[in-house]
Amino acid sequence: MAKKTILDFQSMVSKGEKIVYLTAYDYLTAKMQEKAGVDMILVGDSLGMVSLGYDTTLPVTMADMIRHCQAVRRGAPQTFIIGDMPYMSYQAADVAAIENAGRFIKEAAADCVKLEGGGPRILNRIRAISEAGILVMGHIGLTPQFMGQIGGYKAQGKTAQAAMSLIRQAKLIEEAGACSILVEGVPTAVGKAIADRAAIPILGIGAGSFTHGQLLIYADMVGLYDNFTPKFVKKYAKVGEILTTAFQEYTLEVRAGKFPVDTEHTYTMEAQEIAELDKLLAQ
Repeated sequence: MAKKTILDFQSMVSKGEKIVYLTAYDYLTAKMQEKAGVDMILVGDSLGMVSLGYDTTLPVTMADMIRHCQAVRRGAPQTFIIGDMPYMSYQAADVAAIENAGRFIKEAAADCVKLEGGGPRILNRIRAISEAGILVMGHIGLTPQFMGQIGGYKAQGKTAQAAMSLIRQAKLIEEAGACSILVEGVPTAVGKAIADRAAIPILGIGAGSFTHGQLLIYADMVGLYDNFTPKFVKKYAKVGEILTTAFQEYTLEVRAGKFPVDTEHTYTMEAQEIAELDKLLAQ
């Protein structure tokens, strides 16, 4: 399977083909997603909550993101990978934003970076990174790095005025040079309006069925992350329950002396070697 490029995604949009997008944070998950034929993988700063146990995405560092992105690339060498720029890795200045975006490309072989927001400062960062030759995905709507300003993990664009603000942001992000935009946590009508007016691929997560593709956080959709479940998540498996049951069974068998079984789960020695060992132990 050849790795798709931004030209392939643009072609998919023109043909009405949906883009399949998932998060991954480690080698094994990425390997399975590539086998499944996923088009894009986001190494999201959501790893702070899913993999590192933080309450929010805010503590995630560039070092965290690069290490996890490298693992995902090893697992999915033929998949288009987006590195999520963590909190305060791009907000302060264009130079820092370009340098950190470049690290994803140079050190982790990512194909694109993603950053949140649509205000004037963020538009400048998108423009600077894009002009440096790096593909940029925008991200508007429910933006976790701005949760203090938006009042937490709440749907956005629920009034006509708020919706129009997001629609305008999307167009400005496109004009600033973004190759695509992720729209999160908005009513279906808002997702549709943004997609209908865009000349670049619009990906949705909780933005309805009219966007050009769909993203889910993999740990949500397989039932691994159970701290909370957003309304827009469909659970395709209950992996968390399966793993918990397996760990419980293992715990009971070890404590009861039922595992390991020497005839099944251990290595053997030739009888003459055992006899020789017994002699050596007796000396």
